[in-house]
Amino acid sequence: MSRFWSDTARHLSPYIPGEQPRVRGLIKLNTNEHPLEPSEKAIRAIKAVSGDSLRRYPDPTSQELCSAIAVTEGLQINQVFVGNGSDEILAHVFQALLSSSSVVNVPDITYSFYPVWAKLYGLECQTLPLSKDFSIDVDSLAALDGPILLANPNAPTGIALDLDSIEKLVFSERDRLVVVDEAYFGFGAQSATRLLDRADNLLVTRSLSKSHALAGLRVGFALGQSSLIDGLVRVKDSFNSYPIDAMAQAGAAAAILDREWLLGASEAVAGNRDWLVTELTQLDFEVCPSQANFLFVRHRSAAGQAIFDGLRSRNILVRRWDKARISEHLRISIGTREQCEALIAALKALLEE
Repeated sequence: MSRFWSDTARHLSPYIPGEQPRVRGLIKLNTNEHPLEPSEKAIRAIKAVSGDSLRRYPDPTSQELCSAIAVTEGLQINQVFVGNGSDEILAHVFQALLSSSSVVNVPDITYSFYPVWAKLYGLECQTLPLSKDFSIDVDSLAALDGPILLANPNAPTGIALDLDSIEKLVFSERDRLVVVDEAYFGFGAQSATRLLDRADNLLVTRSLSKSHALAGLRVGFALGQSSLIDGLVRVKDSFNSYPIDAMAQAGAAAAILDREWLLGASEAVAGNRDWLVTELTQLDFEVCPSQANFLFVRHRSAAGQAIFDGLRSRNILVRRWDKARISEHLRISIGTREQCEALIAALKALLEE
């Protein structure tokens, strides 16, 4: 620990991302990356970026990308904000829109970056326990004071709230900001964006990492009424005016506009997810009903740590946490059919042992 560290840095417990090891023959099902390659149109757009474009600063407003998102979502361009991944956008949300509050309300089992941001920006992270089946009690959440941040579908459970439940939450208190993190948009859950024309207290964030297979490009965006977007722009322009490079802007815009790829790729993931649910259930796993590109599972008799270690020894990575309530659970990203079949074969061998 350096003597030059600030008190803030000294007392932080940083978010720990999933492993990214480089091992030959590894089946990587631990970080929810899309199993397919991205849109060919996105790849071509990236390759078409000229050297002259690269020697210049990129468009600080990401006009082309924001326009593509606005057209696709049926919104005005001033209702769109883009950033270097949805994690950066959520950090800006904390600073621009949440830090005037003393507390932010989140489910007790959710994306583990939320409490890190809360501490970084001096907020108390107040948690609402999920129900026994890991669902969110909307009435209990609506009864809390202060802004609400939730992932929908939730992570790591994959369980999603329907649009009626989100609407109930948003309109239960119009002076409270509700931030819906739709990082796992595109795999079956209803989007809260349908409420944006009526709700000036709703902000929706998304990532292109999962839905569009662009985790390596680092692009995310937020959707909301212009008053919220303007607040994010003010913070962004006080932090980094050029968060999206020229290649990322071009590739992301092309990917967003390639609706045919999105629909086909999302159907492929959902098909593999359904197949994997059936196979895991037959192996005596309890499987949460997922509308994301991963499954949250627990074996009825075998220990989660033993399964995690056994898969790892076979070069298959999944995700596990030591948090008491979910220590027996594993989160498994949906891979290709070949990867899913290899996972099931490995699990059968492990359970036989």
